[in-house]
Amino acid sequence: MVVSWPWTLVVIVDASVWALWSLVVGWVQSRRPWTSLRPGRLARIRAGERGGSWYVRRLHLKRWKRLLPEAGTWFGGLSKRRMPTRPEGGRDRFPAECLRAERTHGWILAITPLFVIWNPLGLFLANLVFAAFANLPCLVVARSNRARLEAVASRRRARDVHDLDPER
Repeated sequence: MVVSWPWTLVVIVDASVWALWSLVVGWVQSRRPWTSLRPGRLARIRAGERGGSWYVRRLHLKRWKRLLPEAGTWFGGLSKRRMPTRPEGGRDRFPAECLRAERTHGWILAITPLFVIWNPLGLFLANLVFAAFANLPCLVVARSNRARLEAVASRRRARDVHDLDPER
């Protein structure tokens, strides 16, 4: 802890920073056109995720994902509770919106180390737990959805190539 403030002020600053940072990150991410969202090296789906089934099996995703709030519409974005209609972008848009959610929650988590500056160790650890509890489930659901959609798209492309094969 670099700064020494009264406990009540620290809690007020913590709550304010979380709220403001979350709103800023959400607003900034919502301004990016969905057509420009592409996964980079860190965000690519890995083979070990098994098309999203790893999350479903290991984390029992289907039991708790419906309990999460949907804030994707706060700044004019799209809800990820259902597949977008064709005019909204359909199957092409949904993975992009899931990637946007992953990035949003990742950026919100990224500020956590700053809290060590003004928080005593106990409150810093509480903020760490809060950050993980508030963001990791949302990030996991978005990533699982994107992995599942990518697996479906991959199977569809393979089927289409197979259907076009003149040797068949």
